[in-house]
Amino acid sequence: MELKTTPIYAAILGLFFVYLSFLTIKARRKNKIAIGDGNNLVLQRAIRIHGNFSEYAPLTILLVSFVELLGYPHFLIHSLMFAFLIGRISHLYGVSKPKEDFRFRVFGIATTLSVIVISSILILVNSILVTRFF
Repeated sequence: MELKTTPIYAAILGLFFVYLSFLTIKARRKNKIAIGDGNNLVLQRAIRIHGNFSEYAPLTILLVSFVELLGYPHFLIHSLMFAFLIGRISHLYGVSKPKEDFRFRVFGIATTLSVIVISSILILVNSILVTRFF
């Protein structure tokens, strides 16, 4: 059986998700806020970083998995998943700073959306070419 690329990145992203969970838990404990955000800016940022990741990661992993299953080259799969990982790290860095540098946040979301758009287009193009859908 051939080793697939996407599951490796999914595992790395899974560990990253746990790391973000711990950052949120740490902020909750430090500020003694069990439910909600208590209007605490540090906790609000931790919650949104974690939430934003959990909103984008599943769809991105699924789309890139489909691209891989369609037989696109491994370098493309690595490029898409590595870009997504770097985008998420950039987003974490940018949003976690009290004096936020929006360049990191913008780079993070632009990279994330680019991976989603590219993957979606590749899937649609492949579907049209292979099945002659239109």
